[in-house]
Amino acid sequence: MSASDLQLKMILHELASVVGREHVVTDPADLMPYGVDFFWVPRMLIDRGRLPPLPDAVVLPGTVEQVSALVRLANVYHIPVVPWGGGSGSQGGAMPMYGGMVMDLKRLNQIVEINQANGTVTAQAGINGYDLENALNEAGWTLPHYPASVHSATLGGYLACRGSGTISTKYGKAEDMVLSVQVVLPNGDVVRTLPVPNHAAGPGILQLFVGAEGSFGIITEATMRIEKLPQVRRFRSYLFPDMRAGLEAGRRIMLDRLQPLVIRLYDERSTIKTVRRVLDIDVERGAYMVIGFDGFEDVVAAQERHAFATCEEMGGEDLGEEAGRQWWEHRYDFYFPPKVLDFPWMFGTLDTVCTFDRIEPLYWAKRTALEETYKDWGLFYYAHFSHWYPWGVMAYDRFIIENPPQDPDQALALHNEVWDLAVRVNLEHGGVINEHHGVGLKLARHLRAQYGPAFQVLEGLKSTLDPHHLLNPGKMGFGPPR
Repeated sequence: MSASDLQLKMILHELASVVGREHVVTDPADLMPYGVDFFWVPRMLIDRGRLPPLPDAVVLPGTVEQVSALVRLANVYHIPVVPWGGGSGSQGGAMPMYGGMVMDLKRLNQIVEINQANGTVTAQAGINGYDLENALNEAGWTLPHYPASVHSATLGGYLACRGSGTISTKYGKAEDMVLSVQVVLPNGDVVRTLPVPNHAAGPGILQLFVGAEGSFGIITEATMRIEKLPQVRRFRSYLFPDMRAGLEAGRRIMLDRLQPLVIRLYDERSTIKTVRRVLDIDVERGAYMVIGFDGFEDVVAAQERHAFATCEEMGGEDLGEEAGRQWWEHRYDFYFPPKVLDFPWMFGTLDTVCTFDRIEPLYWAKRTALEETYKDWGLFYYAHFSHWYPWGVMAYDRFIIENPPQDPDQALALHNEVWDLAVRVNLEHGGVINEHHGVGLKLARHLRAQYGPAFQVLEGLKSTLDPHHLLNPGKMGFGPPR
């Protein structure tokens, strides 16, 4: 037995002494799922007969004290630590690029408190989003964060990438719902942010951990704002002559502060390609929009009256309530077989967000740049606009290459080039590199360009909190372990 083999066995013994031997995974077959999320690249590697980066061990702590002890051990031996939730991310954010320890947090799955007086829930970070929602519904509440990954994602995963759910237009993203978090710092200390998110007690540190993808600390518990289940929830659909008319209708509705539950506008291409296929709605032209409102009946009726008038002013054809309801009932079908994008295609979601005045120029610039640059590969671009703000809107835009290279190195090179061009167009037109899927490995190389000289703030925090770069190394533009 070599010295390195002996040291590995000794370290594994120490890990087992913290969590129990049954919660330390080392069998190669059991490690395989922890090298793959929904990022196209690791799935492509497996499809082409290659292995993605795998951890040396997976450890499943059951308490925050165990998380702390594991992180302290990682500091002793300089072991990379990658937090793992549901494994449903699309950016490679949980890929163990440098081996080490994947810390699967799904045993931290308890609801600590549903506080009826405050309208909050406190839960551990490893709880499954669907299980959490069911428990809240039974108590008459909802956490209005309904991502496509709700059946697999965890509460910690929601927060790690500043995720967005289907009805974020009214209720906000994950970072808008969180009040406070418990975090294990890179040295193993357990800290809590202030009990409320709004204060004047110096700069808020809550949002340093939300969206940091485990780079600054491991979120182990969170207190979230919840809402009472609405009295009514209704949807309507409209068909606009073109995307521009639909964007203008959405802009006016948002600036009028009518608080729609959802506005989802499909460009002309996705209206034909996606809406017809998934929802079986007979449309052959125009831009399809679904809009919804919820709350008290009389309030919803007033909001609908003003919003629907705006849609009709912009030339929207009222398709009625049934078509809108059908979208709501089938909203997750877009993301599951047989209707989800999948192999053998190369594909990606290039989402970004910007102000109202820049969204249409950004859309056309990206569509033109990608389709002209990669016309030999038959790249196809389409989009819908799904998360709206009082100041702007997000483009959930996608590319498809139906016959990508079969050689894995060529496929990786083409994939990265497409993303480089898309991100460059985003930044040149006032967008950001991503709106709600996070940074991960996929976009790590672009974060410095996103922030410019301000990146030194993030880099300084990383170097101070995690001088050995052990927490989720290779992500967020921070580089490998030191």
